Amino acid sequence: MLKVFGRSSVSEFVGDRIVYRNLAPADSSLPSLDDLRAELGLPEGQMPRKVEPDYARVIVSLLHAARRQDAPGVPIRGLVFIGDTRLLDGTAFENICQAGGWRGLAFIGSETQDMPSAQDVPAPGGQTLYLANRWAALADFERYCASQGMPIGKTTSVVIDLDKTAIGARGRNGQTIDQARLRAVHVTVAGILGEAFDAAAFQRAYDLLNAPEFHPFTADNQDYLAYVCLILGSGLYALEQVVAEVRGGKLGSFREFIEAVEGRAGELPVALRAVHQGIYGYVQAGDPTPFKPFRRNEYLETVSRMGCLGDDAPAERLLSEEIVITQEVRHMALAWRQRGALLFGLSDKPDEASLPTPELAARGYQPIHRTETHIVGIE
Repeated sequence: MLKVFGRSSVSEFVGDRIVYRNLAPADSSLPSLDDLRAELGLPEGQMPRKVEPDYARVIVSLLHAARRQDAPGVPIRGLVFIGDTRLLDGTAFENICQAGGWRGLAFIGSETQDMPSAQDVPAPGGQTLYLANRWAALADFERYCASQGMPIGKTTSVVIDLDKTAIGARGRNGQTIDQARLRAVHVTVAGILGEAFDAAAFQRAYDLLNAPEFHPFTADNQDYLAYVCLILGSGLYALEQVVAEVRGGKLGSFREFIEAVEGRAGELPVALRAVHQGIYGYVQAGDPTPFKPFRRNEYLETVSRMGCLGDDAPAERLLSEEIVITQEVRHMALAWRQRGALLFGLSDKPDEASLPTPELAARGYQPIHRTETHIVGIE
């Protein structure tokens, strides 16, 4: 039976030991990515992504730095990873283990309506994934770790994924995160196109191009998808034309698309042309988050769904309308921290969608991990 456990924020158990997409630690006492570039041999301007080995090397350096602060001379001997996707989180977990030279165990949770099940499966790199269809299985996972000779304690680093794990648990509450992102795309595109915005046409384009069939074209990047929907909404290209060219192999990548738009930029309305030029510049610079207005709206839409209901709201309503903290993750994380484990948070959400602008911060807005919301789950 799901219950409400009051309010809190993710910072209750990870503090500011968290990085978003730009790998800038919220804890300013930890080294920045620029501080680590020379040590790790990372080229200037390169921003490693979550599944890349260089990303793992950065995380390992941050974990070592945090351990030195908390417990000098106490080594990290094992890694525990808590996430929600077998491919993305599983790959990041294996890379971190390899970069750190650590043995690891990963819990991958995604709640379903099936009978409760959990299984340990070997990962390609030799580590072990514990796959469960209940978040409550985290308690069983802890016992599993001990049975495998890896009890979670002071020589363990516990890395916790933020989105759809610590908050918006996949299979239980994750749709609220998706709703915030979709609403942000809608608000952004509508604001730019004004009276020319066709909500039904936008939704049709977004739903179609967001499907896995078109991921090679959009790179499964929400900034790219939002930009394509914006251009389609302007009438410069028709959805049917883009779909036909992608399926026919004539249009193979987002970069080809934005280059084609650049060639016809003079046909765009003045305001849209300025937005295009800004996005085009970021793409040329290699920024994977080029649609800044969309991502800033995503931040606002996300925090507006955190802690927005009254404390008397039932768990079912909170799960459908709020982005809530996953009690099972919170409960175990607090217990592990009490035992001396090093806790660290990861999020692949862009910084622009996770942190307030200086103006918003001055008005009291907080980063996602410090924004208070309700806690829902099973003790």
